[in-house]
Amino acid sequence: MQLGIVGLGRMGANIARRLMADGHQCVVHDLDPGAIAALTDQGAIGAESLVDLVRQLPPPRHVWIMVPAGAPTESVVEALASAMAPGDTMIDGGNTYYRDDIRRATALRVQGLNYIDVGTSGGVWGLARGYCLMVGGDRIAVAAIDPILQSLAPGVGEISPTRRLDGADPRPEQGYVHAGPVGAGHFVKMVHNGIEYGLMQSYAEGFNILQGKASANLPEVERFDLNLADIAEVWRRGSVVSSWLLDLAAQALADHPTLDGFTGEVADSGEGRWVVEAAIEEAVPADVLATALFARFRSREQHTFGEKLLSAMRFGFGGHLESDLKR
Repeated sequence: MQLGIVGLGRMGANIARRLMADGHQCVVHDLDPGAIAALTDQGAIGAESLVDLVRQLPPPRHVWIMVPAGAPTESVVEALASAMAPGDTMIDGGNTYYRDDIRRATALRVQGLNYIDVGTSGGVWGLARGYCLMVGGDRIAVAAIDPILQSLAPGVGEISPTRRLDGADPRPEQGYVHAGPVGAGHFVKMVHNGIEYGLMQSYAEGFNILQGKASANLPEVERFDLNLADIAEVWRRGSVVSSWLLDLAAQALADHPTLDGFTGEVADSGEGRWVVEAAIEEAVPADVLATALFARFRSREQHTFGEKLLSAMRFGFGGHLESDLKR
């Protein structure tokens, strides 16, 4: 397929590379001309503007938006809407609030434009590993971009399939799911990120306890000078708490045993807040997710070893710098 891609940051550029490696043609645009040039050198077609990008795509056009949520995405959607034609499709692969998806889709439908929201997980590793995709949108519009989704997703890989009912949708085993109507994809991704907060916080607190066992405040006979990198490594193998996040923690501890390169200030994205708001609206208890979010707030006031590990994991999967703080 031919696909326009707007936003060539950490994930957008690698999405383009992964698609081109699988035979798709990408027309790309970014505010940074250098980012465009880097991809045109690798086979993409550069576009000087959003209008130029739309012009270079044959109808029906498909444009993937990968810019920060909020005003930047809103601006791109509005500009594309004025340039695209009925039957064209916008795909928001960023971290948009699901209610904004619903609002946009309703407005664009009047113009005959399709809107699809794709919660995209995979961070800076997605180019090699593939991206877990959670998709919301009209069934026919989503089916039309299936070749794109299939190329971006990880595929079955070495993960054993779950026993499922006959006739179950085969796409989840490939690493992507049509979650429901517009907004459903980003809603599922929002909850996914809330769970991520909780998992990361659990690891951070656990390793904080392990690290604290050498404290001079404990009886000498009960002090253990534990090798945290070795413990993380052994837990990766056969343990029920193994995960990719633990893999990242193990690597961070192996590279920086005292985590001196991290201050412990941990940013929070919009999804962490939104999922707690959703729990309140639904009157659903979310003790762990809420506490994990509030722990990130606290991390900006005082810093523990565990918070440094949180920051290290966040850098590991997404390349997020501690300066990228949302206060």
